[in-house]
Amino acid sequence: MSLTEVSAVCTDRVILDRWHPISALAETTPVPQRTQLLGAAIAHRRVGDPEPEVWLVDDAETPDAGPPLPVLVRYGYVWTSLGDPIDLFEIPEFDEPDRRRLNAGSIHVATSAPRAVENFLDLGHFPYVHTGLLGAEPHTEVTEYDVDIVDGEIWATRCQFFQPQAAQNASGGQMTQYTYRVPHPYCVLLYKSCAIDPTRRDTIGLFLQATSPETCRAHNFLCMVDEESTDTQLRRFQQLIFGQDKPILENQQPKRLPLDPRVETPIRADKSAITYRRWLTELGVRYAVVPAD
Repeated sequence: MSLTEVSAVCTDRVILDRWHPISALAETTPVPQRTQLLGAAIAHRRVGDPEPEVWLVDDAETPDAGPPLPVLVRYGYVWTSLGDPIDLFEIPEFDEPDRRRLNAGSIHVATSAPRAVENFLDLGHFPYVHTGLLGAEPHTEVTEYDVDIVDGEIWATRCQFFQPQAAQNASGGQMTQYTYRVPHPYCVLLYKSCAIDPTRRDTIGLFLQATSPETCRAHNFLCMVDEESTDTQLRRFQQLIFGQDKPILENQQPKRLPLDPRVETPIRADKSAITYRRWLTELGVRYAVVPAD
């Protein structure tokens, strides 16, 4: 399969010319592993430390054949692109030496990447989907918060929500402070109150690999200040949260995110989602969404 044929699958330059996550580096093996990206069949393997390679494959070809693709190793993941990728966004917290940095699971989800991003931004579902963990009745109000586009990224600030157990190492309910960041059409970050150090923020990311317009793989990124929990405990907590979201996501219709604000009626709690949809429209994204026009 040529790059020209791949472009016929996804014609959005703004998407083709981005880095996309395809695997946690720790889970990339010397044996070629097949996956999908933007409707194209690709494969990857680890040939050095840490020197993975990625290439296009055809169903009629062996996994070893095909044109090579660009490769970037960043934040514990292997990233690739079907175009001419621009610089990947920065996460300064990743370089702080006392942080716990790990992938909490790469999970297939039968919905579009933008649907998964929007769900991640939604504070209002905490008491109903993550009852006893990220939310609980009667604490259901989403208080006023700010959303701005700064240097081409969406930032939602002054977000707060009462949570019975905001993290694996939390011991009791607390009013958790949140900041959301969308630096990439298919990637979203959350900075939240740290249970053991109020001067710092834990960093949680959802890096979406759009396998097709209506399916994705969700790479759950953790960058935590936590000296007590094991890697297994941190992963299990995040997987519990994501496992509660997964059936909700997979039952949403349509699977592609509608960008027309008239299609799904917004409320005040959806301010981040409204901005995200408008931002995708302004970028010219048409892959994995229902365009407004």
